[in-house]
Amino acid sequence: QTHNRTHNLGIGKAIAVLTSGGDAQGMNAAVRAVVRVGIFTGAKVYFVHEGYQGLVDGGDNIQEATWERVSMMLQLGGTVIGSARCQDFRTREGRLKAARNLVKRGITNLCVIGGDGSLTGANTFQAEWSSLLVELVKTGGVTAEEAKNSSHLNIVGMVGSIDNDFCGTDMTIGTDSALHRIMEIVDAITTTAQSHQRTFVLEVMGRHCGYLALITALACGADWVFIPESPPEDDWEEHLCRRLIETRGRGSRLNIIIVAEGAITKQGQPITSEDIKNLVVKRLGYDTRVTILGHVQRGGTPSAFDRILGSRMGVEAVMALLEGTPDTPACVVSLSGNQAVRLPLMECVQVTKDVTTAMNERRFDDAVKLRGRSFQNNWNVYKLLAHVRPPSTKSGYNLAVMNVGAPASGMNAAVRAAVRIGLIHGHKMLAVHDGFDGLAHGQQIEPRPPVSSQQIPLVPSPSMPDSVLSTSRDSTGPGGCIDAFSGISASNRTLPKKYLEEISATISSFNIHGLIIIGGFEAFTGSLELVEGRGKYEELCIPVCVIPATVSNNVPGSDFSIGADTALNTITTTCDRIKQSAAGTKRRVFIIETMGGYCGYLATMAGLASGADAAYIFEDPFTIRDLQVNVEHLCEKMKTTVKRGLVLRNEKCNENYTTDFIFNLYSEEGKGIFESRKNVLGHMQQGGTPTPFDRNFGTKMGAKSVAWLTGKIKEYSRHGRIFANTADSACLLGMRRRSLVFQPLAELEEQTDFEHRLPKQQWWLKLRPILKILAKYKADLDTSEKAHLEHITHKGVPAEANI
Repeated sequence: QTHNRTHNLGIGKAIAVLTSGGDAQGMNAAVRAVVRVGIFTGAKVYFVHEGYQGLVDGGDNIQEATWERVSMMLQLGGTVIGSARCQDFRTREGRLKAARNLVKRGITNLCVIGGDGSLTGANTFQAEWSSLLVELVKTGGVTAEEAKNSSHLNIVGMVGSIDNDFCGTDMTIGTDSALHRIMEIVDAITTTAQSHQRTFVLEVMGRHCGYLALITALACGADWVFIPESPPEDDWEEHLCRRLIETRGRGSRLNIIIVAEGAITKQGQPITSEDIKNLVVKRLGYDTRVTILGHVQRGGTPSAFDRILGSRMGVEAVMALLEGTPDTPACVVSLSGNQAVRLPLMECVQVTKDVTTAMNERRFDDAVKLRGRSFQNNWNVYKLLAHVRPPSTKSGYNLAVMNVGAPASGMNAAVRAAVRIGLIHGHKMLAVHDGFDGLAHGQQIEPRPPVSSQQIPLVPSPSMPDSVLSTSRDSTGPGGCIDAFSGISASNRTLPKKYLEEISATISSFNIHGLIIIGGFEAFTGSLELVEGRGKYEELCIPVCVIPATVSNNVPGSDFSIGADTALNTITTTCDRIKQSAAGTKRRVFIIETMGGYCGYLATMAGLASGADAAYIFEDPFTIRDLQVNVEHLCEKMKTTVKRGLVLRNEKCNENYTTDFIFNLYSEEGKGIFESRKNVLGHMQQGGTPTPFDRNFGTKMGAKSVAWLTGKIKEYSRHGRIFANTADSACLLGMRRRSLVFQPLAELEEQTDFEHRLPKQQWWLKLRPILKILAKYKADLDTSEKAHLEHITHKGVPAEANI
C-alpha cells in the first residue's frame, strides 16, 4: 500500500512523545523527527519530560514542542526530554492521572520510545483507555465533552535500547552507537595488551541478550565469547585454557575474552568476568585484567546509523499515529531490511518474552533461533572463525584473494575472514598484491615471512597455518586496504582487459581454482572483463566472487558496500564539529563537499545524520531556481529561527554548479544576513578505523564468499580440472534487504549505468523527502513498502542466512 501523505494530515490532532526506561543514543533523533514531522503535518506536538513519571505528574512536564526546540539535538546522546523508570504508571491510579493529563490537553496520540517494558505499559494504557475515561467522568476528573473528544487513544512505539533484545526489528535505536563505544575501548585495550602480553576480560552490557558481546567478538576477533543464549559446554574451563595456550604458542602477545553481563552456565549459574580472570590466573599464570565497560556504552554521541534510524522511525511513527483509527491496535515501528515497517506491538513483545522463557527452561537452541536469523548467522560465523585447527587433509584447491580500486575501511576484515574460512576448508590461500596488475605479474604472489608479529604471511604455506590463524585476527582493526597478509598496499585501479593473457598465465602457474575480488566499481567492471575473456582463455573459467567495498556505495547488486558506513560516520563527525563552530559564531553557513563520484549516498545520508539544510546530488537534478530557493530558505531561517546552516554537495553532482560556485552564490546572496564557509573533506573519508558495522559486514561477506566458492569449485570440477563458464559461476555477493545474495555479474550489467558508475536503481533515494521535511521544506512523503520495492528489484540466489 502506497500512503498519500500530505502536510495537512495532522490538522486538529495532538501528539505526545516520551522516552522511557534506559536511555539510548539516537533517542533524540527520534524525538526530533516526531516533533518536526508532526508540525509539518499540521498537528500539535507535546514533549513529555521524565518519561511516564512526567505523564503521571503532568504540569510543566508536558509542554508543547516547537520546531526550534529540537534543533542541535541530533548529535547529543541520551535523551534531552529525560527518562525515568516509573512505578506510579504501573498502578491504575497512576494511569488515571496520566489519562486526565492527556485528555485535558486534547492529546489522543502517544509515541513511546523505550524498551519492551515501556511498550507493554503503553499497550496496557491503550487497552484501559475507555474504562479510564468512564472513571474520570464519574469522579469529575474530566467533563463528558472532554471524554467524548478523546474517545480513543492511538499508541505507536519505537524501541530504544542498546541491548538489541527486542524481537521484530533488525536493530534497536542505540545498539550501533553502543557498539561504537565498545569497539573504541577494545581497540585501545588491544594495544596495551600487546605491549604487556596480557589477557583482557571485557564485560559488556546486554542484560539477558548476548548481541553486543557477540558482535564485539566478531569485530575484534576475540579468543572466546560468553553469551547467555548459548552457554559453553560443561568442561568449558579446559577448552578455554587450551585455546589461550594455543594462541600464545603461535606467537600472539594478547588474548581477548568477551563476556556478556548475563552469561550463564548450562545449569543457569552466572559466569562473571572475575570468575574467568581467576581461572586464567590460577591455571595458566597469565597476567590478566578485567574491564567492565558499564554505562560508558550508553554514553557519547550517536552514530550516523542511529541518527538515521531514529529519524526514519520517527517519521513512520507520526504517520502511523495520524493514519490510525479507533480500532487500530498498538503498533511498534521496526526496521526490516532497510524498510521502516509497523508490526503489532504485543506480538513482538511476546516473542521477546519467549526468548527469556526458553533460556529459563534451558532450551538454549530455541533461544538462539528466537533471536532471529541474523543472530544465528552471527553466532555460526563466529564459531567458524574461532576454529584454530585446520583439517589435516587438504582439499587440493587454491583460492586467491585480492583488493581492487580505492581503499575502504573493512577490507581487512573481509580478507581475514576469507583466509580463515579457506584454511578451515583445507584450501591453500593465496594473496594477490596490487590488484589486477599484480595478478598479471605473478611475482606479486609468493610466500614471504610476516613483516611483524601483528601481520600474517603473504601466502600461508603448509608449514605456517597456525601462525596465519593466530595473527590474522589483528587485521580486523586497521582501516583501508593495507593488506592483512603483509602490510603492503594491495589496492590498484588497473583493469584487466589488456592483461588477460598474462592473468591467464598466472592463474595457470599458481593453479588458482577460485578468485575473491574485494573492491568498488573497478572490481565489478574488472570482473566483467575477466568473464568476457573466458571465451578466449580457458584458464579464466574459474569461479569468481566479487565483494563490494567502496566508500561511494555505488556498486550494483548491494544495498551497502564495505567502507561506506565508516566514511559516513567520518563525514557526520566532521559536520558535528562544523555545526558546533557555526553555533559559536552565529549566522554562518557551511558548504561541505563529500566524496562518492556520481553517487549521492554519502551526501544524502550524512545530510540526514547531521541535520543538513540541503544535499545536492547527481541523482536528484537541481537548477539555479532550486539553489535560489535554498538560499532564500536559509536567509529566512537566519532571521527567524536557527542562526546557522549546513549544506552538503556530492563531488560530481553537477559539472557547472561546483562547490566554489555554490559557495560564491551563498556568499553573495547572504550578504548582511550570514557568512559562508566551505570545506572539501577529501580523502579523510577513506581513512579511519572501521566501524563495527563494516568489520562485521566484511567478516560475514568474506566467510560467505569462501563457502560459495568451495561449492562452485566442486560443482565445476571434472577429472581434477575446473571449468566454470556459466553466468552463475561469476557472482557479486551483495546485501539485499535482510539477506546476503549471490547475483550473476551478467545480470547486474543490465542494471548498471556505466557512464556514471551507478546502479540504475538505488534504495536510499526514497529517504530524500525526509531530509527536506526535517529541514523545513515542503515535500511529499512516500517511504512505503512499494516505493522501497521499486528501488530494489533484482534477481539473485539468496545466501543460506541473512546478515
